[in-house]
Amino acid sequence: MTKKYARNRGFHRGFTLVELLVVIAIIGILVGLLLPAVQAAREAARRMSCANNIAQLGLALHHYEFAMEHLPTGTINPTGPIRNEPIGQHVSWTVQILPYMEQTALARSIDISKGVYDPANALYRKTQIASLMCPSYPYSRSPSIESSIGMSTYAACYGDSEVPLDDNNNGVFFRNSRTKFSDIEDGASNTLFVSEKISENGDLGWLSGTRATLRNAVFTNPQRSGNFAMTTETNPDNGSLEMGGFSSYHSGGANSMMGDGAVRFLPFITEPVVIRSLATRNGQEIDHLKLDW
Repeated sequence: MTKKYARNRGFHRGFTLVELLVVIAIIGILVGLLLPAVQAAREAARRMSCANNIAQLGLALHHYEFAMEHLPTGTINPTGPIRNEPIGQHVSWTVQILPYMEQTALARSIDISKGVYDPANALYRKTQIASLMCPSYPYSRSPSIESSIGMSTYAACYGDSEVPLDDNNNGVFFRNSRTKFSDIEDGASNTLFVSEKISENGDLGWLSGTRATLRNAVFTNPQRSGNFAMTTETNPDNGSLEMGGFSSYHSGGANSMMGDGAVRFLPFITEPVVIRSLATRNGQEIDHLKLDW
């Protein structure tokens, strides 16, 4: 064996520049195919976590009803209609169920007799309860929202249409309500209790029994509208009386909890007449309640 032949056998040819570029391109294509699947898996996990949050709210509502023999009041306030302004007592239903959410110490600290906006409750208004926030909610993408106030992405249903929040709404949770299950003649499984909402500019936080925690059965698809913050201040005269409907950052719909505690994913494409039927406690609707759960 000659020295030249030995040197040739020990020589290992490396990758050319073209081959490296081809490999990099293939890796890029694979990553591009993989990322949507990863994002979809993450969103599915966030949606499941959100559904669990709503299920916990449902348990708290049922425990409250068992102890008090009526569901929590939508908002406690001596006069109506309720305005989305930091004036009044405005004790929300979320405040009332705190002891049934393992938040007894916080519940005892809040002085509801002074109203939720009183300086005595300022510290508690800033408290953020993790289970009141949907994991898909892009908090950092909402600079207009007061980050110093504890938020909630869940709201109870006060009625089937865009009317002021008062003591005569046809949902389950409204001003000074004391709804019992016997008052829900449509059946608890056919009645919407809680769903998701997107906080627009001026959200007053989870302590406030305003549109911050109460909404009506007008569902909004943010992807279709192209607007992630619902605009309700369209009329300067009655803008603070407008409540707004439900919505979410999930693709295609919103997690919703019925009166029997069942959590369903309610699609945005659901017929409005069906949503309105679900929103009433004793509307006597029968033909419209056709949802393919």
